[in-house]
This record gives sequence, C-alpha cells and structure tokens, in this order.
Amino acid sequence: MSKEHILVVEDEEDILELLRYNLMKEGYRVTGAFSGEEGLKAARSQPPDLIVLDLMLPGIDGLTVCRELKMDAKTRDLPIIILTAKGEEADIVAGLELGADDYVTKPFSPRVLLARVRAVLRRRQAEPQAEADLIELHEIIIHPGRHEVLIQGRPVNLTSTEFRLLSFLARRPGWVFTRSQIVQGVQGEDYSVTERAVDVQIVGLRKKLGAAGKYVETVRGVGYRFKE
Repeated sequence: MSKEHILVVEDEEDILELLRYNLMKEGYRVTGAFSGEEGLKAARSQPPDLIVLDLMLPGIDGLTVCRELKMDAKTRDLPIIILTAKGEEADIVAGLELGADDYVTKPFSPRVLLARVRAVLRRRQAEPQAEADLIELHEIIIHPGRHEVLIQGRPVNLTSTEFRLLSFLARRPGWVFTRSQIVQGVQGEDYSVTERAVDVQIVGLRKKLGAAGKYVETVRGVGYRFKE
C-alpha cells in the first residue's frame, strides 16, 4: 500500500526538490506547488494527508494560505507543517494560532523534517482511536470522537491545537500543568515551541469559549489548569 500523500508548497525549486526527494525516499506520494495560489488549488482539488507550507511565497503568502484552508470545511482538518526562514516568535505564534500543527525553520535538517512529518501523521491517525468518552464539565461538553465542543448546546469552532489543549486540561480538572507538560501532552515530546506560544494559544482558547473561558485558570508561576 502506498504511503500518505504530501503537498509541498515552496517557491524555491532546489528546496522543493530536496523535500520531494527525501519524502519520496520514505515512500510518501508528493505533489509540489510553487506559489500560494497553486497550493490552494492543489489542496482543494485533491486534499492531501499533510501539507508542508512555506510562509514566504510569491503572491498569496503562507499565512494567508493557512488561513484560507482552515476556513474551508473541506480542508480545515488538513494537518499543516510550516516551513520558513522566519524564525521569529511572532511568525511561529501566528501560524500556530491559525491552526498549523507544527513548524520547522530554515535551514533545516531533512531528518528533522521527516520526524516532524511522521509525528504529525501519527497524531492524526491516533485521534479517531483516542479516548472517545464524552467530557462534561460545567456547561461544556467535549466529544473527542467527533472533535466537537458544545457550550450550553452551541458548537464552538476551535482549531485542532486548541481542541487538543482544551481536552488535555479538561481530562484532569484541578490538576496544574506546566507549559512544558502542556506542549508534551498536546503536541508530543518532539514538538518545539516557546512558552509564549502556549500563552497565546490559551488566550485564543479563552476568547473562543466566551464566558466559559473562566474555567481555564492561570496558576501564577506554574502553568494552567481546568477548574473543577
């Protein structure tokens, strides 16, 4: 059986070919796109299993591509790894806020990128088999199997990272988790992210939860917990 289909959106031909070579060597099927417009068209016409997305693209930039894909019901659940020369925290945080699953900064090691690809695909494959019991706390219902959050019966639109973050905290109400524990629990031990990114994800999650955001509590000097 053939492995997963990966779409690489990268405007530098030598980097695209490097990625194509290494991914195909691992057995993945690879489609390349040289611009944001091409990437959007390819993702919508034949949704891949994962997208490796450069931020600095001609025409439509990578963050806009990510935003467009996450707003489209057909493509919003596609896992995205951002690949960029921008190593600044603000760019990384912006990508994660839009729903990207991971990021790799240039220059990069192909082995590291392949490890990230495998990790993201593993998480996505494991999600349907994850604990399927409903989590009901206060007026919030979390349905892992459906990837659905309801507050007083109304659905809340969360990114995949926000959903995993909320589920992670809510499974152990009252327990305090450090930012490092949250990163490991939500994204896996091989995920590299700044503490600031965790804080930003929490802020975004609270905003989307509205009044129920008060249940995601900050424990000063330690981390976060879901109120019992």
